[in-house]
Parts: sequence; C-alpha cells; structure tokens
Amino acid sequence: TSHPSGVECIEITRHMSFNLGNVVKYLWRAGLKDAEVGGKELEDLKKAMWYLQDEIAVREEKQNV
Repeated sequence: TSHPSGVECIEITRHMSFNLGNVVKYLWRAGLKDAEVGGKELEDLKKAMWYLQDEIAVREEKQNV
C-alpha cells in the first residue's frame, strides 16, 4: 500500500539489508495497516524490534570474530 507521502516502501527498502529493510517495512506500515486491518500496529512494532535486535546481534557477533 502507498504511504500518504506517495512513496512506496519498497523504493526505500530494496537498498537495505534484509533485517534493516524489514525494520523499515514494519515501522512504515504500522500506522497504515492498523486502520485497514484493525489493530495490528503493536504487532508490527514488535516485529520491527525483533528484526532490529537480530541485526544488532549479527553485527556484535561479527565484531567478536
């Protein structure tokens, strides 16, 4: 779905890693999807947090190698 700005999320996320792209995707749609599907905003925010925590863990592991 389109953001009120007219920009499509995929235009931004295709230039990111998988994890960071998913963080942006879930944050992007959190408010929009809530109105359409009825109450998924909190779930999307939690998913964004999960992908961000995973990205942090991956980067920390690479530093410790």
